[in-house]
Amino acid sequence: MTGNTFGSLFRVATFGESHGPAIGCVVDGVPPGIELDEEDIQVYLDRRRPGQSRHTSQRREPDRVRILSGVFEGRTTGAPIGLLIVNEDARSKDYGAIKDLFRPGHADYTYHAKYGVRDYRGGGRSSARETATRVAAGAIARKILGPSATVRGALVQMGPHPVDRDRWDWNEVERNPFWCPDAVAAKTWEDFLDDVRKAGSSTGGVVEVVASGVPAGLGAPVFDRLDADIAKALISIPAAKGVEIGAGFAAVSMSGPEHNDEMRMRDGAVTFLSNNAGGVLGGISSGQDIVARLAIKPTSSVSTPQRTVNVHGEDVQVVTTGRHDPCVAIRGVPVAEAMLACVLADHLLRHKAQCG
Repeated sequence: MTGNTFGSLFRVATFGESHGPAIGCVVDGVPPGIELDEEDIQVYLDRRRPGQSRHTSQRREPDRVRILSGVFEGRTTGAPIGLLIVNEDARSKDYGAIKDLFRPGHADYTYHAKYGVRDYRGGGRSSARETATRVAAGAIARKILGPSATVRGALVQMGPHPVDRDRWDWNEVERNPFWCPDAVAAKTWEDFLDDVRKAGSSTGGVVEVVASGVPAGLGAPVFDRLDADIAKALISIPAAKGVEIGAGFAAVSMSGPEHNDEMRMRDGAVTFLSNNAGGVLGGISSGQDIVARLAIKPTSSVSTPQRTVNVHGEDVQVVTTGRHDPCVAIRGVPVAEAMLACVLADHLLRHKAQCG
């Protein structure tokens, strides 16, 4: 199986399956001398961890990370950093009844078609469990970016219910289980998601990630555009179905003068009067906030009976049991933050390598 490594100079290779002994990653290209310990990583893993409210999967994983290599006396050495997270609450028996069935919306059929074999226990390699390793790598990426750059995310829509941007409050994001910046919307989502879960169904959502304090000049024209790499990073997240940068698809209904971000000089520096470009012009960061949104589909695992086929070519019905998120977009917020941080760290190192 190929395609398990992401990045150019800051490279992340992940390994492990949902119901295997452990998951982990190797992070290569980290400069030496950066202060790093397990707690620097754990704080972000705790934000993604399942079972923290009734609105997420009740799988009880502590997600404690171990640093296996690349750190000595509290600082990075420049060697590859090995990270390991043990799976402690896998219940493989939940999947015994569907081992020969292809669940709609999952990668069961495509994995079988490509490899001739699949790990039916929670999806194996295709499971969103793998994203814990991305969050761990993202914590290291933030160390490379330094304290002047911040990467934050929020859930801005659940199902048909968007936030009211006039009520946007970043502090509110940490006060509710949805990473929602609108306290009123969070209340609406609570009742909505309870109804979805009781109906044996699921719903999708939109995650918005914002990187502030990113210097101008990251990225390169043509194939190594910063926005192209951001889009690839975000769409690689399980259940992702769409990515937009800045105004995104709304730009279609705007005129050129409306969409262009006009400029003025203030205190000897170039400033922009709007940010429809999402902080990227010609594939290169402009110094504005980098803004991206990620559409995440409804969780494929539902208890509603659905039509499918099995490995023997027979028409059957399937009901997916086990512990699943009624809205996987909730825990997608820290994952999207991590992937944006990884892209920015990679491009920062690439910029320094070329431009000093």
